[in-house]
Amino acid sequence: MLLVGSLNLNDIVNWQKENGWLFLYAFPAFLIYAIAALAEAARTPFDLPEAEQELVGGYHTEYSSIKWALFQMTEYIHFITASALIPTLFLGGWTMPVLEVPYLWMFLKIAFFLFLFIWIRATWFRLRYDQLLRFGWGFLFPVALLWFLVTALVVALDLPRTYLLYLSALSFLGLLGAVLYSPKPARKGGGA
Repeated sequence: MLLVGSLNLNDIVNWQKENGWLFLYAFPAFLIYAIAALAEAARTPFDLPEAEQELVGGYHTEYSSIKWALFQMTEYIHFITASALIPTLFLGGWTMPVLEVPYLWMFLKIAFFLFLFIWIRATWFRLRYDQLLRFGWGFLFPVALLWFLVTALVVALDLPRTYLLYLSALSFLGLLGAVLYSPKPARKGGGA
């Protein structure tokens, strides 16, 4: 939001309409925000309050019928809100370069992130507390802080935004390389 100079969602969308999606200028911020939204919505792999050892206590046994349904509905409302904020902040909001059908584009972007979050919940494993803390404080926070400082430096020194575009592309390629060329765990013992 340092690039836009405003926290008004309408100003952010209008800035993206003129300059290109923020996702292109701030890929690390986009990725960190999406992961944080997933964690805040308590979705897998960050659904530690719903771990197996807590299934016999807490809201699973305290609430039933409509109270439990309302509790679950609040989680899904949070989930939908996060899926609406991501495209608004990073993917141009309700605008699209081809057709001026704002409701359709926003609906498609929200539906994409809803699908993505549901897909992650269905296929991803749950993290342990120590893994979550190491990932959040040991990786996400330093990367977010570094990207904030780089963006602040570009804005403060009035450097061209293309620097952020190149750094964002470089960070995407680094992430892609880390995913594709990460060491695979060795298989253990025998079997057919």
